[in-house]
Amino acid sequence: MNRKKKIIRVRHVMKTEVDVVDGMLTVAAALKVMKYPNTSTLIVDKRDENDEYGVVMFRDVARQVLAHDRSPDRVNVYEIMSKPAIHVDPEMDIRYCARLFDQFGLSRAPVLDQGRVIGLVSYSDIVLNGFLRAPD
Repeated sequence: MNRKKKIIRVRHVMKTEVDVVDGMLTVAAALKVMKYPNTSTLIVDKRDENDEYGVVMFRDVARQVLAHDRSPDRVNVYEIMSKPAIHVDPEMDIRYCARLFDQFGLSRAPVLDQGRVIGLVSYSDIVLNGFLRAPD
């Protein structure tokens, strides 16, 4: 019996609630405007069509602001972001997404469709929404 394995795509497991902020905001202001703190990630918007997205995770705030006793009211998001953000396509198989994360030391990545952020995917999303809920 030859059963074809069902492919689970990133779009099926990603979070669609994403906070996109301006890089010029202070860290304190960016955290205050967050609508989805459970993602523990801020996507830093492009300045123009030739720019790239950036990413700030809570661990970046802890490592680069809190650990160095810097004031979150005096540090701008662009100072602590990672840019360009490695992103994934919504049609990517979650197995390849997991391999990409492992290869580049990522824990989450923005999901881009036609150059625009449509979601965020993490290891947790892949495991809990993909691997564990995948039909046999």
